[in-house]
Amino acid sequence: MQNTSATRYVLVAGEASGDILGANLMMHLKRLQPDALFEGIGGPLMEAQGLKSMVPMDRLSVMGLVEVLGRLRELLGIRKRVYQFCLKYPPTAFIGIDSPDFNLPLAKKLKQAGIPTVHYVSPSVWAWRQKRIFNIQKSVDLMLALFPFELPIYHQHAIPVVCVGHTLADDIPLESDAQVARKTLKLEGLKGPVFGILPGSREGEVSRLAPLFIDTIKILQQHEPNATFLIPASNQARREQIDTLLQGSNTNTILIDGQSRTVMAASDAILLASGTAALEAMLVKRPMVVSYRLNKLTFAIMSRMIKVPYVSLPNLLANAPLVPELLQDEAVPDNLARQLLETWHSFVGDKNRQAKYLELHNMLRKNAGETGAKAIVSMLEKRLLLGVVTQETSS
Repeated sequence: MQNTSATRYVLVAGEASGDILGANLMMHLKRLQPDALFEGIGGPLMEAQGLKSMVPMDRLSVMGLVEVLGRLRELLGIRKRVYQFCLKYPPTAFIGIDSPDFNLPLAKKLKQAGIPTVHYVSPSVWAWRQKRIFNIQKSVDLMLALFPFELPIYHQHAIPVVCVGHTLADDIPLESDAQVARKTLKLEGLKGPVFGILPGSREGEVSRLAPLFIDTIKILQQHEPNATFLIPASNQARREQIDTLLQGSNTNTILIDGQSRTVMAASDAILLASGTAALEAMLVKRPMVVSYRLNKLTFAIMSRMIKVPYVSLPNLLANAPLVPELLQDEAVPDNLARQLLETWHSFVGDKNRQAKYLELHNMLRKNAGETGAKAIVSMLEKRLLLGVVTQETSS
C-alpha cells in the first residue's frame, strides 16, 4: 500500500546528466528530511539514493525534434502514467529534472491540481523559444537554475528562481592530475599523447558521431603515431555499439567502461559531443573541440530558432569562443583532426584560457544539491505558512 503520510517527492530525470543532479539533490533532501521517500523516473544514481523508478530512465532519452516523433506515443503514455500516479498519491512536491519538453507540461497539469512543482535546470529560454517563459510561469513554483546568466529573465517575469550552480563544479577538484587519472585507468607509461574521444551516451548520437570520430582518430594517428585514444562507453550497449564500429579501424583505441571524467582527466586533449560533457571537460581543465551532428531537418529547424552564437556551455558561460565548435557540415574528419591538434598545441601556453576555465569553475561552485534542497524545503515551508495564515484570516 502506498505510504501517503511521509514526505514524498516524485522526481523525473530523462538522461544521465539529470541522474547526477537528481541523486545529489535527493541526498541533501534526505539530510533535511530524513523521512523523505522518492518515486518517479531516474537512473542508477537516483535509484542508489532510494528512488523507486517507474520505468527505465533511458526510455526518456531521446534528442531532436524529428527523432521524438518516432517515440511520441510511448513518451505520452509514460507522462500520463506519472500524472495519474501523482493525482492518486499526491506528493509533497513534483521535481522535474531537465527534459523540459517532457517535464514542464506534466508540471503545469500538476500545479493546476494543487501540487507544488519544481523544475531543476532552466530550459534555454534565453537562447531559443523565448515565449516558453510564459508557460514556465504557469508550470513551476520554483526554478532551480544552474548558471547565473539565467536569472534575469525569471526575475523579469516574477518567477521564483535560485541559482544553485552545478554539481560537477562541486565534485571536480580545481586541478586534475593526468598521471593520477592514467594510473586509475591502469594506463601508466604511455609514450605519446592521449586523446579522449567522447561521441555521446545515447544510441542515436553515437551512431551519428562515433563513425565520424573514428575517422578523425585515423587522421590524428597519422600525425601522432604514438598517440593513444580513449573512448568511454556509458553502458554495455554503447560499448558493443562502439566496438562494432571500431572493428577494422586499425587504431590504437582503448574502450573504457564508464569513467568518462577519469578519461577526460587522463587526456591531453578531448574531442566530444556537445552537451554536459563539454562543461565537465572545462572543469577538468583540458583543451577540447566540441562537435555535433543532428538529423538534417532537425538542424535546419533548430538553427533558425536559436538566438545565441554558441552551443557549448563553456562558450555560453564565457560569452566568448573559449572552445572551438564544429557543427553539422563543418564536422568532418579533416577539420576535427586539424582543430584538435591546434587546440592541444596552443593550450599549454594559453594562460588566459586556463585562467578563464578556473574562473568559471569557481563561479559554478555553489554546493548545488544542498542549495537546491534548502530552496525546495524553504518554498514548501512558505507555502505551508501561507496556507495557515490564509485559513486563520478566512476563519
